[in-house]
This record gives sequence, structure tokens and C-alpha cells, in this order.
Amino acid sequence: MASSFSSSMRGSRGGRKLKSEINVVPYIDVMLCLLIIFMVMPTSNNPSSIDLPHADKASRAPDAYIMVQVKPNSSLSIGIAGKSAEAPETEPNRDALVRKLRALHEHYPEYPVMIAGDKESKYDDVIQLISEAKKMGINRVGLAAK
Repeated sequence: MASSFSSSMRGSRGGRKLKSEINVVPYIDVMLCLLIIFMVMPTSNNPSSIDLPHADKASRAPDAYIMVQVKPNSSLSIGIAGKSAEAPETEPNRDALVRKLRALHEHYPEYPVMIAGDKESKYDDVIQLISEAKKMGINRVGLAAK
């Protein structure tokens, strides 16, 4: 009996061989994780930040100008500011404001136009007013800032 026991032990030891292969599954997992990280990670250029141009302040503010104000609730007002100041009139819509702007520009052709948009007002409203003023032939259109 002892001989059969020792022969079975020898057979089992002799039948086992060491594996000399490299297990690449963990490396593949790591590479897939790195690939996902680099695909999800944003580029170095941040698209949410905008590099706006800088403008110098005017050396001297105009003595008199046509002031257009755009309020956050889309109400519009127009008037003369400076020497011959007129109280600003509130206009019901943009068409009425453009008609008033045309009349003021015909009466005071040398006056520049200053557009003051509240920080809560729509950007499109201000741009549309600048465009309308340029279409009328007003070359001096500015934006009011603090």
C-alpha cells in the first residue's frame, strides 16, 4: 500500500508544470481605463472662457449725445444727454425707438449715439440697436460702461 501511495504522489508532482505565460488581462484593463480618461478629459483650451478685446477709454467724453437705454424687462428709453439734456422718453417697442432715434439724428446729426444696456438685459437687444443705428448712417455709436 505504501508503494501505491508514493507512486501516486510522484505522478501528481511530475504532471504539474509551471506556467511561463504573462497574464495581460490587468494591463488591458488599465489601458482601457486610461483611454476612457483621456477621451472624457476636456482639452486644454477651455471653450467656456472668451477672450474679449480690450478698448481704451475715450480721452474726453462727448459734451452731448443721444442716450439709448435698454432695461432688463426689455423696456427702452431714448433722450439727449449732456448740454441740451432732454428727459428720456420710454418707448413701447423697438420700432418706435428706431423712429425716435431717426428723428433725433436728423435734428442733431453731429451727436453720437450711446447705448446703455443693463447687465440683465438681452445681448441681442443691444446688438440689434447698434445695427439699426449703423443702417441709419450713424458712424459714432458707443456702449456705455461703468
